Amino acid sequence: MNIFGKDLEILRDLVKQQKKLALSPEMDRLREDWRAHGSFKHGSRPMVTIELGTFAGDIIPGLMRCQGEEARKLEWELLGRMVNHKLFGDDSVIPAYLPVTIPTSFAPFGLPVTAEHALDTQGEDLGHHFNAQISDLEEDFHKLGPSVYSVYPEEARKRQAELEELFGDILPARLVGHSLYFCPTQDIVHIMSMEDMFFAMYDYPELFHKMMEMLSTDYIAFMDLMERENILLPTTAEEHLAQGSYCFTDELPAAAEGPLTAREVWGYMDSQESAGISPEMYEEFVFPYYEKVSERFGLYSYGCCEAVDPFWDRCLSKAKNLRKLSISPWCNEEKMGEILKDRKTVYLRKPSPNLLGVGSELEEDAVREHFCRTAKAASGCKLEIAQRDVYHINNTPEKVKRYVQLIRETLEDNWKP
Repeated sequence: MNIFGKDLEILRDLVKQQKKLALSPEMDRLREDWRAHGSFKHGSRPMVTIELGTFAGDIIPGLMRCQGEEARKLEWELLGRMVNHKLFGDDSVIPAYLPVTIPTSFAPFGLPVTAEHALDTQGEDLGHHFNAQISDLEEDFHKLGPSVYSVYPEEARKRQAELEELFGDILPARLVGHSLYFCPTQDIVHIMSMEDMFFAMYDYPELFHKMMEMLSTDYIAFMDLMERENILLPTTAEEHLAQGSYCFTDELPAAAEGPLTAREVWGYMDSQESAGISPEMYEEFVFPYYEKVSERFGLYSYGCCEAVDPFWDRCLSKAKNLRKLSISPWCNEEKMGEILKDRKTVYLRKPSPNLLGVGSELEEDAVREHFCRTAKAASGCKLEIAQRDVYHINNTPEKVKRYVQLIRETLEDNWKP
């Protein structure tokens, strides 16, 4: 890394700040709260996190001081690791090391995924559209080849060494794991439109099954490669679990005596695209392949913005290793609360982003009402709040802090373990 002089001083000071916060008694207590939550300890409190990444542009640029391009990238990363704790006061954990993940790549069916992007008036990405490469599944099926995938541990080790050279006397750089991420219907709509995907289920059911079988088989082969290359690392603490959560659990190995397998780490899956089909179609065309992949995980988390309640009884209820389930704004909160009271599965609530992202001031009564309903619906469940998909906060970080306070106050008054 080409980082010198004042930029290096700034970054080293940030690493020292991270170390101080990571080793503080407050952070020790927070980790204990997460461990209690992740082990389903009776009486453990609900956990609350705010996903910074989507609105980091409203906060981090104003905090930056470095000048060099490489230094600024690293500064953004270091600041982003501490902003939640320092400005919002949520339950985000600051690690006592500099995490380095091992890059991987996966091209479904060997097709390059391309998209067209729309920019807003500030030049920021406002939205995107994936370019379809498959239109009529029967006519275009010959385009579907083996998926192309790889792992890049040497890149991770190089970055680890660079960070050690710059900051190793303050905090160690550590290779860390994260949840495995496989979402078949998402990969399919990256190469064909959702409308064409729905029609393919109706027009070419056998070919659709064949396509899903090919993709799920490739995922498993990809996991086999990860195991052979020994790049799977423990996922039992503050490692990233998709959808704004953490991996804290006592059901998986926290230390590896030898190479880990996929059955010893967390996985993640969702099928937002299935919101447009019936439970019967989900059971026939989607779930068998999700089940095939998810059975390979040690534990897994399921769901993003889709409603999961329509697919629970016939499909998702069968998963014995399902530990976190997304309860989105489109989900029947009360139904899923009744169901999850009797299961070892976290009620992972994804609140409406409008509560936080619209306007410069909170509508506090609306926030209280929203989380009062959640608290009552999820009483008796292990409850976790993961606020996601907020793209702007009108440059008001104090609004986020107040939002977290209101959530906690409302849950304390209305949620029962």
